[in-house]
Amino acid sequence: MYCVGFLEPFIRMTGGSETAFLDMMAYFMMLCGFLAGVVTSSGIPTPYGRYTSPKFGWGLESRTAWFIQELPAFAVPVLLIVFCNCQYSSSLPNSILVGLFLTHYFQRTFLFSLLIRGGKVTPLIPFLLATAFCSYNGFMQGRYLTQYAVYSQEWMKDPRFILGSLVFVTGMAINIHSDYILRNLRKPGETGYKIPSGGMFDYVSGANFFGEIVEWSGFAVACWSLQGLAFACFTFCVLTPRARQHHMYYLEKFEDYPKSRKAVIPFIL
Repeated sequence: MYCVGFLEPFIRMTGGSETAFLDMMAYFMMLCGFLAGVVTSSGIPTPYGRYTSPKFGWGLESRTAWFIQELPAFAVPVLLIVFCNCQYSSSLPNSILVGLFLTHYFQRTFLFSLLIRGGKVTPLIPFLLATAFCSYNGFMQGRYLTQYAVYSQEWMKDPRFILGSLVFVTGMAINIHSDYILRNLRKPGETGYKIPSGGMFDYVSGANFFGEIVEWSGFAVACWSLQGLAFACFTFCVLTPRARQHHMYYLEKFEDYPKSRKAVIPFIL
């Protein structure tokens, strides 16, 4: 535990057990996700993109802000592997699960940030919250999977691991494809908002959000851990209200917006 000695006072609060501390982190993440969902659902929009407001702090350039806020979710697990005596970092099931997590955040940090086309500035407060969350989640997932999660080689044959991994990859593909559609809605020189179509946008207004919800639900099943479940719950609680914001915006702005589309879950929600 020497490499996370700075957390020792908090770990002592859970009886000196780091596993109990990681469980506490997971429960706290679920609570935060629930509260964030309640606040957003009450009519207070998440202040980013078209909902950006100067009252949430001075703005940062969108590409730079995105890169910095997402980076800890990739960097923290990598640093844990490199500098900590990770008990299970060489286990193949553990390595695959960590690899899934890092693959997502490599794409979101190093590729997605480069593909952002201008856009509105990112207010300071949501930027700081996003950075804190990525640091928190990067540590929780990385530390649990490399130090405390025990998976035998047989886990790779378990239906939960196989199904969860396939669902994760499917969700990531939906998320990346949906982002591609959104980036290419406007031709060079055009401004304003358009109705997205194609892919999962034919079924839901928040196709990119749906992809992430599917992705981390699959990750939770593949890991079969409290930490994975907490991330999936947080993702659902936070992204569902955002998708509903977009859905209501489209319905109000475009008279010809497809009425058959749902907000985030096809045919349901």
